This record gives sequence, C-alpha cells and structure tokens, in this order.
Amino acid sequence: MRDLLNDLDAARHLSDPDPVKRAQKQMRAPVAKRFYTSVAVEQGAEGFEIRLDGKAVRTPANSIVALPTRQAAQLIADEFDAQIDTIDPVSMPVTRLVNTALVGVATEAGAVFEDILRFASSDLLFYRVDTPEELVHQQAEAWDPILVWVRDQLGAEFHLAQGITHVEQPRESISALAAHLGPRKEPLRLAALHLMTSIMGSALLAIAVDARFIDTETAWAAAHVDEFWNEAHWGVDSEAIARRNARKRDMLAAVALIEALDAGD
Repeated sequence: MRDLLNDLDAARHLSDPDPVKRAQKQMRAPVAKRFYTSVAVEQGAEGFEIRLDGKAVRTPANSIVALPTRQAAQLIADEFDAQIDTIDPVSMPVTRLVNTALVGVATEAGAVFEDILRFASSDLLFYRVDTPEELVHQQAEAWDPILVWVRDQLGAEFHLAQGITHVEQPRESISALAAHLGPRKEPLRLAALHLMTSIMGSALLAIAVDARFIDTETAWAAAHVDEFWNEAHWGVDSEAIARRNARKRDMLAAVALIEALDAGD
C-alpha cells in the first residue's frame, strides 16, 4: 500500500490483493503514439471530462474520467496536450494519480485511509539523531514547528525518540489525526495525501501541506533534511538526485491536484 504510485513501467500485469497496486498494474500498457489532435475540458454528466478529439478520456477500468472541478480536469488535459509523438505515462503524474484514485482508492478508501494512519504512527518526524549537533539542530528546526502545529491545531501530541527504535504513540493522538482526515476521504484527495505521505515518509508533513500550514518546498526540504545534510558533507550521487527529482515530480502533481480540487469551478 505504501508504494502508492510507482512508475507505470516498473512491474508486471498481475492482479494484486492490494487495491492500489492492482490499479497500478491495470494501468500499465505499451507506449502508444499520440492518436489525437485536440484536447479540451467539457462539462459532462458526472463532472468535468477531458475530451480527445471529442471523445472522453477513460480509466483503465473503462469508466469516464470525471473531475469535480474544471481546474482539476485541466491538469490532466494539459498533460495530454503536452505529449508530442508518443504518450509517455511517466510524464503524466496527475493522470496516473487520478486513475489510481478512481480505479483503486474509490473502491477501498478505508484501506488507504488506514495506511496513512499507520504511517503517522511511525512518522519520520518522530525519530531524531543525537549527533552530529548540526543535524540535530536542522531536524529540530524543520520538524518541531510541524509537531507544535499538529498539537495545537489537531490536538495530537506525539513522543520523540532517538535512533530507529520504535516508540509507541498515544492512541488518542492517532484518533485525532483520524478525525482530521475523516472529511478528506474523498478518493482523489485521499490518493494525493497517500502519495505525498509515501514520498516524504511523513503523514504529518502531508497533512500540513493539505492544510496550507506549510508550502510544498518547505515540506520537501523537511522530508529531506538528513539526505541534504549527507550530500553537503559526503558529496552528491547523480542517480540519487534523479530518483529524488522523479519523486518530487509526483509530489508536485499531488499538491497541484489538491489545490485544483479546492479551487472550485
């Protein structure tokens, strides 16, 4: 469940008991040539649809892709319009995310919701180093404001630990997060929140971005405090940067979808 959106070419066409992984596998297909000329967003019976030469875009399960706001539909339309000779799913992160939401998350939202809470019970922000002092300070500077906000605004207070030894979190704090996330169980938003959580290793950072307490760049920097510190002291690995850039592309897509859903028509 935690690898909500691996790139579409990363696995085989197999069924899976995990609804999100199952949706991912259904979406994998050979690279296709661009077969359409025009891309448009139009109001349909169930929401705003993306039309390619007048025909509605469909999910891998063959249902029409319908979004609640024109802005959200436009994100997908822009990705289709940006394709040149072939259709590259990797370059269409919003489309992939929406397909996953409509095919997998919509049918088993409870499982995805619970996985975000499981992530929160062992959140990145809880586990601190004790040395070196510079990294201790950087973690505190990036992470403590989020924990204070979660405590003050959501009523959830958490225990911190040094190292990787698991620390049990208060049930009432997890329940407070569940209460906050409850109204956000709509599949599109839930899929975006789960993807952000998985990419950053932190449900609390994802929740803070969704609530507009922090912006995307602040969250991204907070999620990579350790990684950036290591690079500053030990050097940069080009493959690691490429992987991080790919994750950030998907992170930005998730944030863009949430903002579009909140924008209204």
